[in-house]
Amino acid sequence: MDFQAYWDEKRKLIDEALVEYLPQESEPPEIIHRAMRSTVFPGGKRLRPILALAAAEIVGSDSQKVLPTACALELIHTYSLIHDDLPALDNDDYRRGRPSCHKAFGEDIAILAGDALLTLAFGLLSYNGQMVKKGTVLFFIGEIAQAIGTQGMIGGQVDDLKSEEVTQPQLESIHRRKTGALMETCLKAGAILGGGSQREIEALSHYGQRVGLAFQIVDDILDAEDTKKVEAGEKREASYPALFGLEKSEKKATELIKEAKSQLSIFGKKGKILEEIADFIRGRGI
Repeated sequence: MDFQAYWDEKRKLIDEALVEYLPQESEPPEIIHRAMRSTVFPGGKRLRPILALAAAEIVGSDSQKVLPTACALELIHTYSLIHDDLPALDNDDYRRGRPSCHKAFGEDIAILAGDALLTLAFGLLSYNGQMVKKGTVLFFIGEIAQAIGTQGMIGGQVDDLKSEEVTQPQLESIHRRKTGALMETCLKAGAILGGGSQREIEALSHYGQRVGLAFQIVDDILDAEDTKKVEAGEKREASYPALFGLEKSEKKATELIKEAKSQLSIFGKKGKILEEIADFIRGRGI
């Protein structure tokens, strides 16, 4: 199966599961369920849950075994986007070409929709506990809480909001927590729930750290090239291009992808799909 066919198959699998997991729009209170589904669908590329499914497969497991957790990770990502878009944070009126949740449903419902998606995510993690070795999901819930809490995603977002001038180590720390922590956790989810060895889990964790940072650097590059944002006078967050310029930022992203792919050597040919995903992450900015 080629890369695009693989991606399309996994994305379809994830979307079909999310349709089932999310409350129907007709279920009371209707407005919150409309807001949740409107933000989840149509979704983005589903990169994070696909990373989880691919990691499970690379350690020899059936991806169906980790599907609820993969979907939970997508809901966590979506909740973070809803809250990021709010006027008190990034103040973005659009998300994926459509009005952001607070513009479509109001700030009050947007906040609650984000809260509801996060709550549902942990429910799905609990549900996944019926499919894997006893205690595995319980352990992994702690891993996810760490990745998205004040030591991970939320902490990175706080430092990003409050930062003005940052050093390279500070900027890298922000990016690793704000974006990289959740991506690394997606890889660990697939590996741990898929029954991977400690060596396999560590290799995928190191891969996730590098592709997560590369992903954010590429985002920075794309933002820096977005003249509309610059012309609108939009607040510039701490970024690699602002600190190092575009050329050095592109070089850094490329180096990280190369390092990420080197972590997959222990998997042989089975690692090819994650190599292609790494190339896809870098290619967004080419």
